[in-house]
Amino acid sequence: MFLGSQFKWTLSCLCNNTLAVVGVLPVQGRMRKGWCWVCSDITQKGYEKKRAKLLASYIPHFPEAPGPSTSSASRHHRAHRSGGARDERYRSDIHTEAVQAALAKHKEEKMALPMPTKRRSAFVQSPIDTCTPPDTSSASEDEGSLRRKAALSAVLAQSLQSPDYWINRSVQSSSTSSSASSTLSHGEPKTQPQPQLQPAASVLADVLAHTRIGKLQRYIAPVLTPYVTMFTCMCGCMVCFLVACLHMFLTVAVLGVFPGVPVNSRVSTKIQQLLNTLKRPKRPPLSEFFLDDSEEIVEVPQPDPNTPKPEGRQIIPVKGEPLGVVSNWPPALQAALARWGATQAKSPALTALDITGKPLYTLTYGKLWSRSLKLAYTLLNKLGTKTEPVLQPGDRVALVYPNSDPGMFWVAFYGCLLAEVIPVPIEVPLSRQDAGSQQIGFLLGSCGVSLALTSEVCLKGLPKTPNGEIIQFKGWPRMKWVVTDTKYLTKPSKDWQPHIPTANTDTAYIEYKASKEGTVMGVAVSKISMLTHCQALTQACNYCEGETLVNVLDCKKDMGLWHGVLTSVMNRIHTITVPYAVMKACPMSWVQRVHIHKARVALVKCRDLHWAMMAHKDQRDTNLSSIRMLIVADGANPWSVSSCDAFLNVFQSHGLKPEVICPCATSPEALTVAIRRYNITPLPARAILSMGGLSHGVIRVNTEDKNSALTVQDVGHIMPGALMCIVKPDGPPQLCKTDEIGEIVINSRAGGTMYYGLPGVTKNTFEVIPVNQAGTPIGEITFTRTGLLGFVGPGSLVFVVGKIEGLLMVSGRRHNADDLVATALAVEPVKTVYRGRIAVFSVTVFYDERIVIVAEQRPDASEEDSFQWMSRVLQAIDSIHQVGLYCLALVPANTLPKTPLGGIHICETKQNFLEGNLHPCNILMCPHTCVTNLPKPRQKQPGRSPKTIPTGLPMLVGNLVAGKRIAQATGRELGVVEDQDLIRKVLKPNHHTDPRIIIRLLIMDVHQFLSEALQWRAQTDPDHVLYVLLNAKGVAVCTATCAQLHKRAEKITATLMERGGLNTGDNVVLLYPPGIDLIAAFYGCLYAGVIPVTVRPPHPQNLAATLPTVRMIIDVSKAACILTTQPLMRILRSREAAASVNVKTWPTIIDTDDLPRKRPPHIYKPPTAEMLAYLDFSVSTTGMLTGVKMSHAAVSTLCRSIKLQCELYSSRQIAICLDPYCGLGFVLWCLSSECVFGPVARCLCETPSAPYSVMELCTKGLGTQTEMLKARGLNLSCVRSCVVIAEERPRLALTQSFSKLFKDLGLSPRAVSTAFGSRVNLAICLQVGNLFSSLCPQGTAGPDPSTVYVDMKSLRHDRVRLVERGAPQSLPLMESGTILPGVRVIIVNPETRGPLGDSHLGEIWVNSPHSASGYYTIYGEESLQADHFNTRLSFGEPHTLWARTGYLGFIKRTELLDASGDRHDALFVVGSLDETLELRGLRYHPIDIETSVSRAHRSIAESAVFTWTNLLVVVAELSGSEQEALDLVPLVTNVVLEEHHLIVGVVVIVDPGVIPINSRGEKQRMHLRDSFLADQLDPIYVAYNM
Repeated sequence: MFLGSQFKWTLSCLCNNTLAVVGVLPVQGRMRKGWCWVCSDITQKGYEKKRAKLLASYIPHFPEAPGPSTSSASRHHRAHRSGGARDERYRSDIHTEAVQAALAKHKEEKMALPMPTKRRSAFVQSPIDTCTPPDTSSASEDEGSLRRKAALSAVLAQSLQSPDYWINRSVQSSSTSSSASSTLSHGEPKTQPQPQLQPAASVLADVLAHTRIGKLQRYIAPVLTPYVTMFTCMCGCMVCFLVACLHMFLTVAVLGVFPGVPVNSRVSTKIQQLLNTLKRPKRPPLSEFFLDDSEEIVEVPQPDPNTPKPEGRQIIPVKGEPLGVVSNWPPALQAALARWGATQAKSPALTALDITGKPLYTLTYGKLWSRSLKLAYTLLNKLGTKTEPVLQPGDRVALVYPNSDPGMFWVAFYGCLLAEVIPVPIEVPLSRQDAGSQQIGFLLGSCGVSLALTSEVCLKGLPKTPNGEIIQFKGWPRMKWVVTDTKYLTKPSKDWQPHIPTANTDTAYIEYKASKEGTVMGVAVSKISMLTHCQALTQACNYCEGETLVNVLDCKKDMGLWHGVLTSVMNRIHTITVPYAVMKACPMSWVQRVHIHKARVALVKCRDLHWAMMAHKDQRDTNLSSIRMLIVADGANPWSVSSCDAFLNVFQSHGLKPEVICPCATSPEALTVAIRRYNITPLPARAILSMGGLSHGVIRVNTEDKNSALTVQDVGHIMPGALMCIVKPDGPPQLCKTDEIGEIVINSRAGGTMYYGLPGVTKNTFEVIPVNQAGTPIGEITFTRTGLLGFVGPGSLVFVVGKIEGLLMVSGRRHNADDLVATALAVEPVKTVYRGRIAVFSVTVFYDERIVIVAEQRPDASEEDSFQWMSRVLQAIDSIHQVGLYCLALVPANTLPKTPLGGIHICETKQNFLEGNLHPCNILMCPHTCVTNLPKPRQKQPGRSPKTIPTGLPMLVGNLVAGKRIAQATGRELGVVEDQDLIRKVLKPNHHTDPRIIIRLLIMDVHQFLSEALQWRAQTDPDHVLYVLLNAKGVAVCTATCAQLHKRAEKITATLMERGGLNTGDNVVLLYPPGIDLIAAFYGCLYAGVIPVTVRPPHPQNLAATLPTVRMIIDVSKAACILTTQPLMRILRSREAAASVNVKTWPTIIDTDDLPRKRPPHIYKPPTAEMLAYLDFSVSTTGMLTGVKMSHAAVSTLCRSIKLQCELYSSRQIAICLDPYCGLGFVLWCLSSECVFGPVARCLCETPSAPYSVMELCTKGLGTQTEMLKARGLNLSCVRSCVVIAEERPRLALTQSFSKLFKDLGLSPRAVSTAFGSRVNLAICLQVGNLFSSLCPQGTAGPDPSTVYVDMKSLRHDRVRLVERGAPQSLPLMESGTILPGVRVIIVNPETRGPLGDSHLGEIWVNSPHSASGYYTIYGEESLQADHFNTRLSFGEPHTLWARTGYLGFIKRTELLDASGDRHDALFVVGSLDETLELRGLRYHPIDIETSVSRAHRSIAESAVFTWTNLLVVVAELSGSEQEALDLVPLVTNVVLEEHHLIVGVVVIVDPGVIPINSRGEKQRMHLRDSFLADQLDPIYVAYNM
């Protein structure tokens, strides 16, 4: 007994926390019903598929010795992997040890994230057998149960044998910043360290640890530990409690069962915790419009007191060694070339290699000089006339040469220098849509380039038009192409000599540079800067004449240009160029060249070191002892240390000395910043820095956690003659402290001078004056920003930790893209990533940067391997960098945009990602872990009883509630007096009016029943046409006059009395297609005294889906008879129908096609008008079938109200395109014509009525045919009022599009109006036509429909705040029509049932004589009927009975005047109360989110949203190719997060037409939800944003 009470007490305590432990349900039963947290597959098919495989991840795996077959199979698999050995080059050893240690913390051998569901046919680039994991659900249910029992027994047995450290680790370990901010519930303080557990508690903790649920441990431990400890002290029976707690823990952690959630719910525990613990938003003040409201929305994180801050002193500028003076230094670079060309003509200047790595040709200094001279002469004298030359000194010329032809580029570059024109080297465009082509065009335009130099081979390879002309590249200016091959050059005359002036400040050449945003700018380098830079490099590298240099870099820019083209000519160095194509074929080619030519200097990148190291086994006789400087151009990136060390470790036995490895730091703006000297001792310095400190811009040496450390090497000292400072990268250029990371700025004569043609950007980069902490400039000299982030170490050594362009600012912390790439490459990418091609960038979503990683997937990688790799990358980056990834995508191999040298074009990749053109084959969105700035969820006040007036509710004084006007509105009065006044006006002298109209007005109030009205009209005006039925071509196929309709109704009445055996008041189902037969059967039932029930007939081609609904309505209504046609009767009794329903239990079926000519003995007249007239059954958008009772009095009043509101008389012509089975559509079809006396559906109609679905069909289908319709003579000027009938929010955009589209056909924009009705009141609002009737001089026309813009943030708080058009977060709403006569509307709080002010959003309640009498139900739910139809306000008018519409809206008093001269009260319907989404304590309307989703991508045809256990599910119909399916996932997530501040839990991509829509054009979201949970959608892709 004591144990039971304590067990219940423990349960109650645990239920008060975030997690809840539910009763002792058998575990195997929950396994069958529940949902796996790790799998998160909430569709039935996916659950059955992955059940056996993913449940195994929670069971401890006992180590087994690998057998011989396993090893051989593994070796066989590696041997047969295509390109496996080759791809070993494309990985990084940096962080490998740290990554493996971080991943070792995650004991899961399976994925800790749900695998997405993908249709097999969605992607053709992957093998079919690897698209979907194998189906393991073929075992029977009994076998599965046995396996689960055995597995649980193994868990218990294994966990009871070994102690574990899990509890201590869960309590004491510090979580990452992304998860820590998410796990604190509702702003509570962090959990304090728990006391040491007793042994029994440790045993229990060990049991829990072996359930393998990953990071959920950290949430369970602090909650469960105190109770386990206390219970152990109080009760000695630990075994029983242990078993109970194990059952409870598995129920919570594995099955995800929570209080209030059904046991069979399958919901992610972690996601539910994240959604429940997000913070409450601030109430936005009434601020000015069009201002950035991020401060109101974003949750600003509180500063962490433990954040490291710089503590050192202010840095002192570092000065480089003096630039030496050389006596014989040439005055210009051209002079050096002229000197060597004359004195050392046969000395080799350049050796180019072919594709096999063998020498192709050697260019001597003599040939280089002569060819450059010819080109200079040709450019100046042969491209135009003497009076009008094409080129002038100082003009810019583009150099378009491939990297494989360095000789032609050298000649062109020096030829331009000799001609005194400015060369602009660019890459060779490969296609019109080449990556970065438009940005290169911007560079050429800003530099004023109109002439391009190229080789004959390159020119032939350029894309051309069918006429043979070079195409116009995207964004490029008009270019003139000149071939510079020797045979096309002219030998200069003997008296012509080039002008070689002394180096000055004129621009020598322009080097292009791509910014972080992708913009390409040209850095202008002056002639004196070029010469000084060569001198500085010569001094720093100690270049000597006649040395040999091997260049693997691009010779058109950066280090390849500065060392391999400029400085080499200055010092008569023999340069051996190794193109990129040679490196791809033979990675050891540059090492071979060093060995063969005894090269002294080599220019390489880290990748070249790594590739050569992987391929060195093929070359064992290589000797690298001749090399004195191995310059590593990208020595500042995070993998340079490991690459240099590994290369040295391999080739040190081949003569390579440790001191020859010289990393350097460069910048397009400052050229060479620093380089390590080759003869400096001791050996290079290393710094082991804390990644956490680096993210805060602070230098901290890491001595504790090696997993989160970054090892960087120095890049030597700054260049000779330079002055360097470290300034803050953001804001004013303030000097940093000695222990602070900042941007390196350089003052030097050997740097760039400006961004050519961009003076504004130039000032911010090339004219920077650092300031001290007081803001005072430190001097007058200007510095140049290098874009490098670093610090100055001991001995004035320069350390670079990243670049500005690769800096990712996430939540105020800095992360380097190269660091993230290095971490991802260390997570075993060989099986998944194609050649190590990984791109990292950030996108701005919801006021912060989000990290995105895109990698190319190997063609033979399986879905499971790819997903495993992605999940491990998430864990590694979270553990090492303490940052969450927003998106991780895998694309097919060779699909990412490339740079000309084969690298990934980051800017184009980012652009494709944002535009939905990336086409990934696997994607993983993780917004819950990285979006930490969401506003706090709103916490509603505790519930109050609506029966009493609680304290704090607004007090009612007159028509004011808490200082605001009560939100209520009333239509015109509906009474006999009004109609008598109308009669008197009609009977004025000299007023010519049709006598029939006068008679009808006089007897308007005589007939209280529709049956009497039809009988009288058949006698007085038998030939008056009531209905005209048109076919699809607009041809009248059937008409009905008053007499014809009356006689046919009599025949049906006689048949019912003769064959039906019915009693008065029995229900009769009318199963007809839309037409006159339906109307006649309706009046036949009224004549017979039975209750008609109109039902939509089943679709012959889809009986399985439509016939059960028919059967349901027949059963619920207890129909005694069915009236239908012969074809439908055959369908009801067919074999196809028998497959769906029991056809033997149909009620009596009577076909009315061939009726005998009989008249009934009498026509039934109800004794009172309160008796039931008909039943109105319909299925709501939430999937609920409801039937309402309409009395004769309500029907008569409704018809009179519509007649007065819309001014409908016998001369009116109405076109109806509505569903005739329920709602206002049925009223206009069958009822209004009898009271209004007007013909329906004639060709020249004045008042057409249609749902939004018809309007949308007209807009899309006839959008391009308006001119043709106009030519056919179609004129819509006769339309007086076009009414859109719907039970939803008016679609403003669709209405405006419809009006604009048909404006040319004469449709007045003022004629298009809306209507609104609900189940409790079929017609609440109908917009009045705006053209006054001649019959009523005063008219009943009201003002134009009002349109307002409301603030969406306030709307989510159930408040209404009007804003201006175009304001941020504004939502346009259109008035739902003018309130009908006799209708009174009030806005009520649906929870307290008290009236609201006009600044609040609430439920619309209606008081009207034509409201329905109640729900028709066979169970007699009087409480529900009283709550919806006969409810009262909690205060104000407690005696008035109201009907609840179930729709949310508000009322605003406008400045417009109605017909009586009073200010118009406009009713705005916002949405259905049942369909609103309660997320984060706020109220969202599905149509708002769906509008945003449909706008996210051009291929989204339609969308629908719903919630399921706190998860927002978005279903999007894909109208494009299935290749675009995964592109929609991040775009949908982005737009919902940006515009609605919600995280999408599941994104489902389906085919067009999957989202169910009813006949009124309304989305059936609950049907969609049920189909999704039952796995009946057949989705293209299901993404779980977990």
